Amino acid sequence: MSFKLIYKKQNEERELPNENYTIRDLLNDLELSPQTIVSKQNGELVIEDTVIQEDDEIQLVQIIYGG
Repeated sequence: MSFKLIYKKQNEERELPNENYTIRDLLNDLELSPQTIVSKQNGELVIEDTVIQEDDEIQLVQIIYGG
């Protein structure tokens, strides 16, 4: 079982480690802070508790801070 990850210049297939793998788990694995990332699942905004399903497309967008 796998899903597609799009983040910056990455566009890759990744294996689902378990059936309850969430966006939060993915962010932790990538060592990314949920406060600086917006997550999309199949084009829709989602929260970190969303479970990733087989063949999902997950896009992570970095939030830019500045003044």
